[in-house]
Amino acid sequence: MKNLMTITRRFSADDDGAAMVEYTILLGIITIAVIASIITVGAWVTGQWGGLVAVLP
Repeated sequence: MKNLMTITRRFSADDDGAAMVEYTILLGIITIAVIASIITVGAWVTGQWGGLVAVLP
């Protein structure tokens, strides 16, 4: 735990730490967007398959 606090203090005093936080936030936003897209496309594909099964004899 002390190690983590030391690293956190070092990053807060360094400009690279701020850049790392910005990139981490950006990566989180991109990850959420990708997951949301996959869920949306998955729901659409499920609906399409359901419609196709309903039409088949």
